[in-house]
Amino acid sequence: MESFDSFVKHTLLRLPELASEHGREVDNLIVYLHWLMAALFVGWAAFFIYTIWRFRASKNPKADYVGVTSHASSYVEVAIAFVEGVLLIGFAIPLWAKSADKFPAEKDATVIRVIARQFNWMARYPGADGQFGKQDIKLVTAANPTGVIARDPKLKDTDAPGKDDVMVESSEIAVPVDKHVITYISSLDVIHSFKVLSLRVTQDAIPGMAIPIHFKPTKTNTYQINCAQLCGNGHSNMKGLFKVLPQAEFDQWLKSKSTAGPVSFE
Repeated sequence: MESFDSFVKHTLLRLPELASEHGREVDNLIVYLHWLMAALFVGWAAFFIYTIWRFRASKNPKADYVGVTSHASSYVEVAIAFVEGVLLIGFAIPLWAKSADKFPAEKDATVIRVIARQFNWMARYPGADGQFGKQDIKLVTAANPTGVIARDPKLKDTDAPGKDDVMVESSEIAVPVDKHVITYISSLDVIHSFKVLSLRVTQDAIPGMAIPIHFKPTKTNTYQINCAQLCGNGHSNMKGLFKVLPQAEFDQWLKSKSTAGPVSFE
């Protein structure tokens, strides 16, 4: 039999499938906010109906210019402000602090750089050495859109780590299940927004910035990546696939994409 918590989240609120560790706290906050809004709706609707009935014209033919002398509404407003403060201080701020500050160690996580552009998503993975290659804007071309330095004799700094970086430009991203993921979100052109509903992840992609987020996927599946910022005429088509795979399948997937790495400049 479906639990009351599940009934509220999945039947009443129609929340999508939950597939990340931190997502339960996000869903709980959404539920608490809806309970507060429901209480406010019922309470203020009842007060409005009572007011219409209590001060109807047949019982009050002459206007009273003194107005309400009771402070009951003030007490109600204080109580509402208190509940909102509890939700903000007790739930929202700790959840945000955990998301913004308490990052897992990169050595224990899958680290990805996700780059948005009109109108698709690109993902860059470090190679076998676990290090990302450096980038240079002078090397940006159609074949190397992020300017990764593989090995360029024209530059003094020949950045070896970039030689085995894996670049996926097909709007397909994959990560292993039950392992922390650290993703740096950026954009090549306008503001986009990386959103995967089931992972409860949303982060704006802003040109000139690489904004880190972290999460831990808990279910193997393929989810849709959406752009949650209006980014141009092709915005509605800016979708991608986010695959959560068993570790062995992820390793095979990454190996199959290795030929899509940065262009060598030798």
